[in-house]
Amino acid sequence: MIPSFLAEFKNELEKFRLECIKIKATPISKDENLTFTQSKFLGKPYLPITSEYPKDELGNPMILLAQINFAEMPQLENYPTEGILQFFISPTEWYDMTDYKILFHSTIENEYQTDFSFLTEKLYEESPVYCEHTLAFTKAIDYGGYEDLRFDMNFNGKYYYDFQEDLTDEQKEEMDHLLDGTGHKIGGYAYFTQGDPRDYEKDKDEEILLLQIDTDDEIMFGDSGVGNLFISLKSLKEKDFGQAWFNWDCC
Repeated sequence: MIPSFLAEFKNELEKFRLECIKIKATPISKDENLTFTQSKFLGKPYLPITSEYPKDELGNPMILLAQINFAEMPQLENYPTEGILQFFISPTEWYDMTDYKILFHSTIENEYQTDFSFLTEKLYEESPVYCEHTLAFTKAIDYGGYEDLRFDMNFNGKYYYDFQEDLTDEQKEEMDHLLDGTGHKIGGYAYFTQGDPRDYEKDKDEEILLLQIDTDDEIMFGDSGVGNLFISLKSLKEKDFGQAWFNWDCC
C-alpha cells in the first residue's frame, strides 16, 4: 500500500507497478525431507534418469542453489505455469559469476534420479545458502526499486535520496519498504548493494529479474549481499533459460 505522504505520487507510481512473486524461505531441520520435485533452496534436485548431473569447470559436482517448480506458485505473466527451473553453482568457483548452470525441465517424468550420495558435506562449505529451505509463494506488487535502472521516477523534481532528505525517519522507513526491491522473489524490481550491473552492459539494460535470493537468517552472499538471475523477455517467453545470467554483490 502506498503511504499517505506519497499520495500525490500515486498515479505516477502506478505507472511503475510490476507484479511479482514474493518467496518465503523457511529452513528445514536435518530430519525433514523435501520431495525431489518440490521448490527449494539447496537440497537434492529433480533430475531425469537420462540426465547427467551438472559438473563445474574443475569436474566437481555442482550444488543446487535454487529449484522452482512453477506449478507451485501463482501464475505470473510471461513466466511458465509448469516445469522446473534449476540454478546450480560451482561449490568453490561461483564467486566470479562464471561457473554456474541454469536448467529447465518443461515436463516432469515419473521416474527420476534419487541417489545423490556423491554430494558430500564438503561440497557445501562455501555455499551462500547454508541449509535446505522450503519455499512458499505469494503474488505481490512492486511499485519500484530504487537500485533498479528501470525505476527512474523523480519526486517533485528530486531523485529518490534527495527527496528523502526532507522526510522523517519513519517516513524514510516506509518509503524504503515500498521501493527497496529487497527479498527473495521472482519478477518485479531487483535489489543491489553495489548498483545495477545492467547499467554497465547496455546490451542487457532491458533484461528482467528471473530470480532473486537475498540475505536471510541462513543465507548470505558475501557480506549481507544478494544474488540475482536476469533474462531477456524474449528468452523468458521462449523458455530459453540457458540465456539467463547470474550476478551477485555485497556490502
